[in-house]
Amino acid sequence: MKITISDAIKYIGVDDKTIDLFESQYVVPNGVSYNSYLIMDEKIAVMDTVDARGMKEWEDNLAAELGQRTPDYLVISHLEPDHAGSIGRLLQLYPEITIVGNSKTFAMLPQFFDLVPEQKTLAVKEGDTLSLGSHTLTFMMAPMVHWPEVMVSYESSEKVLFSADGFGKFGALDTDEEWACEARRYYFNIVGKYGAPVQALLKKAAGLDIAVICPLHGPILKENLAYYVGLYDTWSSYKPESSGVFIAYASIHGNTAKAAEKLAELVRAKGVEKVTVSDLAREDMAECVEDAFRYDRMILAGASYDGGVFPCMQDFLHHLQSKAFQNRTVGIMENGSWGPTAAKAMRGILETMKNITILDETVTIKSTLKESDMPAMEALAEAIARA
Repeated sequence: MKITISDAIKYIGVDDKTIDLFESQYVVPNGVSYNSYLIMDEKIAVMDTVDARGMKEWEDNLAAELGQRTPDYLVISHLEPDHAGSIGRLLQLYPEITIVGNSKTFAMLPQFFDLVPEQKTLAVKEGDTLSLGSHTLTFMMAPMVHWPEVMVSYESSEKVLFSADGFGKFGALDTDEEWACEARRYYFNIVGKYGAPVQALLKKAAGLDIAVICPLHGPILKENLAYYVGLYDTWSSYKPESSGVFIAYASIHGNTAKAAEKLAELVRAKGVEKVTVSDLAREDMAECVEDAFRYDRMILAGASYDGGVFPCMQDFLHHLQSKAFQNRTVGIMENGSWGPTAAKAMRGILETMKNITILDETVTIKSTLKESDMPAMEALAEAIARA
């Protein structure tokens, strides 16, 4: 797929449509792109490489754009293998190339590649520039977005921000889909823990005149940039993106599932327009994490299990805990046949999170939902609707 950025800035990345799990954990039904760029000027800079899975195609793309020329610099924004996996091959092809990175880049680089002592390197720090001729790169450090060595580059003549993993999304570039959905799932599951560093980077970017954003995954962004920046500001400040209720249930034999669906019906009847229900045992966990962050309210419906809560609910809550879930209102419904323990287990994990309001109107079901449970169900529905 031919991607056009400008006469001087070339796209040389690749799509990966054969990968089943990104980072061995995230389902990617439409694949993923590994983005790499080339700036052609008096000096030539390669902006990151690609995963080894796409090395051959990337090497062909690079050669086609270079023609008879050779690259002068490799700028490493991020050392994760999906972007740095072809560095070794690039050094074989062009041993005279100068590697550009920061001090943390060069501290970590030998963990991935055996560099020869005479390899040329250029260590940069915050605000340093690199002139390629009519194009000039300015480097900004972005530690923990989402590794410690991450940096972004701003090319001032064409107003291009090379944003590393920022503004990335799942999906190959020829996939026709809404940007926000897969960008949101990507952000919260991969970068979500690091909201404060993302906020720091957004503040730096606010001082730049940006016309194009070139991320390391997903499409090049050229229009309506305020929309994308606005979403990143919302996500990284842990504010809800939408008003609504996410109901996540963990059901063993289907009885908790039926109760969760009934509760969703009651919440909608209270005037809440957006109510999403997910089966934690069967649906994509990463998408469930995404929805938990998307909405301002959540209800957890969990079956008791081994003196705690059914494992998929515990796993879900631990995912939220590790991604710094915060600033939400949560209701609880539990099910237990002889000794209900799910509510206590779920509450215990929620209480480790920041600024979580847990509603008092907890519902306890004994095995199956009965008419006698309806007043408590109505009370929880009313409480979450008013929250």
